[in-house]
Amino acid sequence: MGGLREVAAPFVVPGPAGVAIRTRLKGLADKDEKVLCLVGDHLGSLASRDLKARCAAGLDHDSGQWAQRKRVLTGESSSRWAGSVTKATHDQWALARRGQLAHVQSLQAGVRTIAHRLSLPLGEKGGKHAPGGYRSRAEWHAKSRRLHVLEDRLQAARADWQAGVVHVVRGGKRLLTTRHHLDAAGLGEEQWRHRWQAERRFLQADGESGKRHGNETIRVTPDGEVSLRLPAPLAHLANAPHGRYVLAAKVSFAYRGEQWADRVTANRAVAYRIHEDTGRGRWYLTASWTIPPIQTVPLETARANGLVGVDTNADHLAAWRLDRHGNPVGEPLRFGYDLTGTAPHRDAQVRHALIRLLHWARGHGLAIAVEDLDFAAEKTREKHGGRRHFRKLISGMPVARMRARLVAMAAELGIPVIAVDPAYTSRWGAQHWQKPLTSNNRKTTRHDAAAVAIGRRALGHPIRRRTAPPRTHQSDGCGHRTVQASSVAPGREGHRPRTPGPRTRSMPPGRGANAVDQNAQHRTGRSTEHESWQQDSLPLSL
Repeated sequence: MGGLREVAAPFVVPGPAGVAIRTRLKGLADKDEKVLCLVGDHLGSLASRDLKARCAAGLDHDSGQWAQRKRVLTGESSSRWAGSVTKATHDQWALARRGQLAHVQSLQAGVRTIAHRLSLPLGEKGGKHAPGGYRSRAEWHAKSRRLHVLEDRLQAARADWQAGVVHVVRGGKRLLTTRHHLDAAGLGEEQWRHRWQAERRFLQADGESGKRHGNETIRVTPDGEVSLRLPAPLAHLANAPHGRYVLAAKVSFAYRGEQWADRVTANRAVAYRIHEDTGRGRWYLTASWTIPPIQTVPLETARANGLVGVDTNADHLAAWRLDRHGNPVGEPLRFGYDLTGTAPHRDAQVRHALIRLLHWARGHGLAIAVEDLDFAAEKTREKHGGRRHFRKLISGMPVARMRARLVAMAAELGIPVIAVDPAYTSRWGAQHWQKPLTSNNRKTTRHDAAAVAIGRRALGHPIRRRTAPPRTHQSDGCGHRTVQASSVAPGREGHRPRTPGPRTRSMPPGRGANAVDQNAQHRTGRSTEHESWQQDSLPLSL
C-alpha cells in the first residue's frame, strides 16, 4: 500500500457564477444586417488595434496605459464601446497567458518522460508510475531526435513566457489555418472570407447596474425591442434619437425568460453579444449576467439519503444508486451518447444524457457523485507511446464540457454534486464489486462497478466490501465487523432472508432459525434461556 498515492477527500461542487441564454434575431431587414456588419467591422478593427497594443506592452502594462488606450478608442466609438473593447482585450490576453503556461508545462512533462525512457535499456518493462524503455533501436533514435525538438520548443516558450509575449489571432488560429486548406475543409475563398469577417466582428457590450434596462450600449426592452448605440463615425445611420439604431426584429427568450425580464425591469446589469452564424445564415443575440454564489449544502446533508454514483466513459454514463450505508440499490443505469459528428451534435448528445440522469436523480431526491477528472496530462504520446487508440479514447471524452454542464444543470434543479478523487475507482470497483453484483439475470460491467466505487467514496466508506475482522477474535467483541450497516441500523442482527430456489445443503429446513440469536448460543456472558424466570428451581426433595 506504500506505493499508492493519497486519496483526496470528497467535496460538494459549488454552483456556477453566471448565466448565459441565447435567442435568434428573426425578421431582420436587409438594412439591419448591413448596419450590424458595418458596426461590427468598425469595432472589430478597433479591437484588433487595441489587442496589438496590449500584446506589445507585455508585462509592463499598467492602469495608466489602459486609460490611454481607452481614451484613444473613445474618440472613434464611444466611452462605453471603448470600455467593452479594452475589457475584452484584457480577457483575451489573460487567456493566452494561461494557455501559454499550460503549453510550457506540457512540454516539460514530455521532455522528462522522453529523457527517462532514453536512459533505460532497450525493452525494459515499466512500472505502474513510470514507463519503461523503448522497444527497438530505431524507436530510441527517433525519440532522441524528438527530444531535441521538444527542448527547442520549450526554450522558445519559456522565453516568451518570461518576456510576456503571447501569440493571439482574432478570429481563431484554426480558422486562419483553414485558409491554406480550403479543399479539405470544403470551402471556397469567398465562403472562408465571409466566415473570417464574421468571426472578427465585435458586437458585445457589458451591462451596467442602474442604467435603463441594464445596458446603455446594446439595449433590449422587456417587450423584445433591440437597439444599439452607434459609434461616432456611423452616427448618420441612426433611425432613433440619441444616435441609436432600432432593429426590426423582436426577441424573446424561451429559456430563463422570466429571470431575464426581472433583471431588465429592475435595471440590473445584463451583457449582450450579437453574432452571425454564417453556416446557417442567421443572427443570434446572447444575454448573460452574473449570479450570487449558490449556498452549497453540507456534505453530510448531501449524502444523508444516499446518492447516485456516476462513472464517465467515452460513450455512456454508468450510474448506480446507493443507500447511505454504501449498498447498491436496484439495477444499474446506462445513459448513452454519441460523440461522433459535428460539435453541436456532440453537445446535444451530452446535454440529453445529463438531463435524463438529473431527472432520474431528482425523482428519487438523491445527490450525484462524479469523479473529479482532468486528462490534461494523461493524453500525451510521450506517456502512452504507441497506444493510439487509448490516447484517442481519453482525448475524445468531453470531460470539461460535461463537468461544466452537469454543475450548471444540477444547480438549476437543486441537485447537489459531490466530486471525488478518481484514483483507483475502476480498478478497485472491478476487484471488489463486479463479481458479487453479477448474477444469472444481471451482467455487471466494469463501469457499473466503478460507479459503485465512486458512490462509496463519496459517502465516506471504503471501496472494499468488508473490513478486516478484529485481531482479538472472530466474534463481535470489538464492534460490528462490516461496514454495510452501522451500529444503530435497525435489523442488523436480524435473520438473514432465505434465498429462494432449491436448497443445496444437507441440513433440513429450520436448522438456521436461531443462527443470529445470541441468547440461543452457548457463549460466555450469554444465557441459554431467553429470560431468567423460565428456569425452574431444583426440587429440594432430591
